[in-house]
Amino acid sequence: MIHVFTLVTYVHIFSLAVLCSVMTMCWWVIGLLPVFFLCGRYFYSLRVIHGFLEHAMSRDMGDIEGFYMNTSDSCLWVAVLEGKVVGLVAAVSPTKSNGAVELQRMSIDRRFRRCGVGVVLGRKVLEFAVSQGNSTVVLGTTAYKQTVHRLYQRLGFRCVGVTNGFVTPGSRQSLLERIFYRVRYNHYSFDVQNSRTALNGQH
Repeated sequence: MIHVFTLVTYVHIFSLAVLCSVMTMCWWVIGLLPVFFLCGRYFYSLRVIHGFLEHAMSRDMGDIEGFYMNTSDSCLWVAVLEGKVVGLVAAVSPTKSNGAVELQRMSIDRRFRRCGVGVVLGRKVLEFAVSQGNSTVVLGTTAYKQTVHRLYQRLGFRCVGVTNGFVTPGSRQSLLERIFYRVRYNHYSFDVQNSRTALNGQH
């Protein structure tokens, strides 16, 4: 995924360079294009991320108890090490989910990654799905680090699709955001029925 992300960046820079060379014939302007593009990517990436955080706080993360703990078809777990919260994950059964539960909000403190926290949290969601009688666990991620994808694959998830140019919740969907901030959304699925025996053996 990271290679596609980089390729898109180079295509945009090359296109702008060609356009500027035709319009201005000024080489120093062309030389500044990579700096301009990287600054634009940084600015609009921050804006999209802040928009996503505001969107999350206006929904479930602003009322965790009300959203996750007051119904039997959703739950949220927090991982604690040495008295510190180091990770969290949530499980939600969306309306009209056809027996699926969605793994959401997987987040691990970077200081405690590669310590097995993600595996423990992920298994909590899978065990929850078994206890609720769900047939499938689904999730989506825009992470570009392969360690994230290996975590889900280790848990037994398989990638079932990719959405290019995914619109991040909370973004303004402006033209400049679409130019400077492009991500892939990877769809993963876990078949609870076929993995029930393995999950029971992990207790």
